[in-house]
Parts: sequence; C-alpha cells; structure tokens
Amino acid sequence: MSGLVDWDFAVNLGAKVAGDGPEVSPDDAAAAVAELRAGADRSTGLVREFTGLVAAEHTAPVLVVDRRGWVQANADGFAKIIEPMVAKLSAKKGAPSGLSLAIGSRVTGAEVGLLLGFLGTKVLGQFDPFHDPSGRLLLVAPNIVHVERELSADPSDFRLWVCLHEETHRVQFTAVPWMRDHLHSEMMALTDSVEPTRLAEDAVRRVSEAVRGGGGSLIDMMSTPEQRAILDRITGVMSLLEGHADVVMDGVGPTVIPSVDAIRASFNERRKGIGTLDRILRRLLGLDAKMAQYRDGATFVNHIVDKVGMEQFNAVWVGPENLPSKSEIGDPDAWITRVL
Repeated sequence: MSGLVDWDFAVNLGAKVAGDGPEVSPDDAAAAVAELRAGADRSTGLVREFTGLVAAEHTAPVLVVDRRGWVQANADGFAKIIEPMVAKLSAKKGAPSGLSLAIGSRVTGAEVGLLLGFLGTKVLGQFDPFHDPSGRLLLVAPNIVHVERELSADPSDFRLWVCLHEETHRVQFTAVPWMRDHLHSEMMALTDSVEPTRLAEDAVRRVSEAVRGGGGSLIDMMSTPEQRAILDRITGVMSLLEGHADVVMDGVGPTVIPSVDAIRASFNERRKGIGTLDRILRRLLGLDAKMAQYRDGATFVNHIVDKVGMEQFNAVWVGPENLPSKSEIGDPDAWITRVL
C-alpha cells in the first residue's frame, strides 16, 4: 500500500542531505546521550509539579537518536499517515502501475527525502504520539549539540531546557488520553479530503512560487471549506500544545536552569532563520506558521493562567469540546467566557 513512495530511497537520501552533524568525540557523545536521557527522566516530575498534569512515568520510550534515526522515525510516521491517501489513489481508475509507479515512487521518495533531510538538521526533539502503543520521545543529539554551541549556551542548561519542552508534549498526550485519537482523527479527515492528483500539481506550483519569493506554504493547497475548517481546528490544537510546552519550559526553567533567560533570547533569534534558501524552505514548509504557533499559543496560555490560574486553565484538557479554536487562540478571553 505504500507504493507511491520509495521509503528506503527517501530515508537514504534524507540521511545524506542531513549529514552527520557536528564533530563530537566518542566520550563527549556518550556524555551528551547520558545527560539527555537523565534530563528527560528528571523533566517528568518538574512538568507534573508545574502543570498539575499527571502522566504515568515510562509509558513512552525516550530515544536519543542521530539525524538518520530521526529521518527514519519520521519516514515511518509519514508512511502510516498517508496510507489512506495511497489507498484512495490506488482505487481510482487509471491509477499508475508497473514501471510508471516505480518511477513515480522514486521521484516522490526523492521529494520526501529532501524534506526530511532539511528538517533533520533543524529538529532538536519531537514527541511522536502516533507510535504504538503510547508514543515515543525523540531527542536529536547532534542537533542539540550544534545549537548549544551556536548559541554559546551552557550545555547542561540547554539540554535540560530542550528536555522540558519535549517532556511536556509527552505529558500532554499521556495525561490526556483522548488527545492522541482526537488529533489522529483530524489528520485522517484532512488526508481523506485531499485529491492526490491535484496535490501533486499544486505542489509543483507552490515550490515554484516559493523560490520566486511569493506564494504560500504547501499547507495552503488545502483550499476547500472542509479542508480549511479541519486545518483551523488542527491549528488551534497545535498552537495550544506548542505554546503550553514553551510556557512550561520557561516557567520551570528559572528554578533549575540558571541561564534560561539568556537561552530563550538567543533561541528566539535563531528561530527567525538565516539565509535565502532557509527562508524559502521555511515558507514552503509552513515553518513560519509553526513559529507563530509557539508565540501565539504561549500568549494564550500565559493570559489564561495569569487571569484564572493553572488549575482553571487545565479545563482545556477535559475533552475536545474545551480545546481552543484558532480564533480563540488570538482571543483567550473568548475561550474563558465559553469554557469557564
């Protein structure tokens, strides 16, 4: 069912594009891995104390990976998510087969590989909620080491800071058991609404527009009223999750990370991206919108916590009906009026 993408080719290409990362001695690499594992473990109690959310410990494994490991993990995740689209295209009359399908899967594998290769140099950590049975937390050691050096940050402080963010995501999905199925159903609804042939045509146009400096991201191809409604709901959820994690990592930070304010200031500058190619890819992949999710989501969470307290804010986790809409992310008082 995954014949539209040559996943092995995608992973191999993505790993080559991403490269190995910074040079690190074996002893320093082992120390970084050990510190990240310890930081993830330590973060569980810190996040619980700050948020009031209780998640069972060790329900989702912590994997400290290299860039290729991250590429492989995300290729596996992509394959699972797009299976419904593959099945939909395969069922259509005149669907490609034989040699044309093999060539097409190679081309698509190259596109996916380039995407994963670029992101594989950027991502510091990631909680994958859809990996069975309870998700998994990925920490990309080479990227963490690269950024801490780039920012001249204290390595121990920076590593724990990253762990706090990703552990918050683990808590969000394990302490709130309905969140995984809710988000998965929204993503499946979006996938099911996509016309694969049109998707390919629009993707080429978006790439061309992005390179010329205009146009929007690939996500802007979702243009039907149904797709926009689903995207607005997903945007609301992701803004909440990312903003909440940013608030937690900075809120916990001062008690255990002496240099947290300096790290945050430097990191925010880094998030803006550098270089023409980097800006093009960020626009194309919607990473500019991703940065807005962090910022707007954190503003939403901080406003509500400041106004009614963390315990009242936690009503957001009671059920899908209490999740903020995209518009409420920008108007937290409207959420308070509706929910509390």
